[in-house]
This record gives sequence, structure tokens and C-alpha cells, in this order.
Amino acid sequence: MAQYVVGDIQGCYEGLRRLLDKVEFDRKYDKLWAVGDLVARGPDSLKTLVFLHGLGNAFDTVLGNHDLHFVAIQAGIKPAKRSDLLAPLLKSKKSDELAAWLRSKPLAHRLDKDTLISHAGLYPQWSLKKAVKLSQEVQQQLVGENWLALISAMYGNSPREWDKTLQGFDRYRFIINAFTRMRFIHNQTTLEFETKSAPSAGSGALRPWFNVANTKLKKQQTVIFGHWATLMGQTLSSKFIGLDTGYVWGNSMTLFDLENRKKISIRNKG
Repeated sequence: MAQYVVGDIQGCYEGLRRLLDKVEFDRKYDKLWAVGDLVARGPDSLKTLVFLHGLGNAFDTVLGNHDLHFVAIQAGIKPAKRSDLLAPLLKSKKSDELAAWLRSKPLAHRLDKDTLISHAGLYPQWSLKKAVKLSQEVQQQLVGENWLALISAMYGNSPREWDKTLQGFDRYRFIINAFTRMRFIHNQTTLEFETKSAPSAGSGALRPWFNVANTKLKKQQTVIFGHWATLMGQTLSSKFIGLDTGYVWGNSMTLFDLENRKKISIRNKG
């Protein structure tokens, strides 16, 4: 049995299938995880979700910001943007089922005791154990009777710093933002959402989250993430494995072979 984690798919069904063919993925024996952002901006979000949903127990995912935004659009909370290319998915009879399926997924998951997967990464003040606990808090809300209120309230940039005394929607919003939108951290603790470029453009008090010291992350522990296309997967550290290599922007789609600890990629033919 092989276990893989694939980077941001974003509705690029053809690329996903080519990548799975390259590693000879077999749903009977293998397991595929995704770092989130299964949909949006690529041409085949509906086909992608139907395929992944159809893999059953051979597939699982954590949530990305585009997945949550699709849920919000599908629920009528946010308007669809033409650039997201979600119209076929939203018009599909399967839209409700697929949105509910995504809502059931976590923001972070421990693949084993030393490996965490989340869309954007690990906030530098959290341990793997804390990350999973906070993910579970939000997941319980997303599958609960008040999920619509949470989806409505998740938008916004405040609060930008973690405080364990945060409550209600402020608490949930920070957790969601840290797991799905984080790139740079300002002054060690503050989420900074404006800068989306590669780390070379951030200096001084502004640093990539994985370059901020995390005393709660043990030496042997690893964080697998996506979200940051301009990073092209480069963290210069074996502890932080970036898998968003910008396929939807014409670059590559990448997966990580957990057993052999190596990345496998295919280029966008477009």
C-alpha cells in the first residue's frame, strides 16, 4: 500500500489523472490525501470532485480556502465569480452532496504521530496536537446545525493573533484563516494576508510561517501543506513540505510519496 499527498488540484482533473497514472495509483491498495483547494480556477471542478468522491476510502482531504468558498457560494452566502469557473459544479444536481461532503472534512489531520497535513501550514504557536484539536473544534461546527452561520462569519482578517481566550466566531475565524490563508507572519505572531509573493520579497519583521521559530514542533515532526503557489514548494527545510507548485497557473502538479519521502510531479501541458 502506497500513501500519497497531492498538492493543490483546483479543478485540474486532467493533470490529476496524469499524475496518478504516473505513480500507478490503485484505489484498491493505495491511499491519496490532498492538501485542499480541490476546486476553483481550473476547468473541471465538477469532474474533479466527482472523481475524488468516488474514490471512497482511498481518498481524503483537508479543507482549503477555495473549498470553503465553494461551500459559501453553493449555500447562497457569497456570489460566484466567473474567474473561479465553478458554474458547472454549482449547476450540477450533485452540488449539494459534494458541498456537504467537503463540509465534513477537517482543516488539519495527523497522517501519523509525526506528520501533519493542512492547507496553509502550522501556525508557529501551535503543536501538532493543538492543531488537530483546534481543527476538530471547527469541524464540529461545520457539520452542526449552525454551519451556515459559521460559513457566513468566517470571512475577514481579524483577529490576526492567536489568543487561547478567543471565543465564538472570532476564535473559529482565526483557526480557519491560519489553516487556509496563512503565508507570512509579522513580528512572530501576527497573520499577514496582503503579501502573496515568494519569501524573498518578505524581510525583516515579515517572515514565512515556516521560518518563524516554533518551540512546540518536535525535531522529527513534519508539516505538509499547499496554498502558496509562488513558493513552488521550496521551503529549504525537510520539516516543511510544500506541494503547491502552481499547476493551475501553467506550472506543475506535485504529490508526495510518504513512504519514500519524495516528490513526483507532472507539467501542465497547456
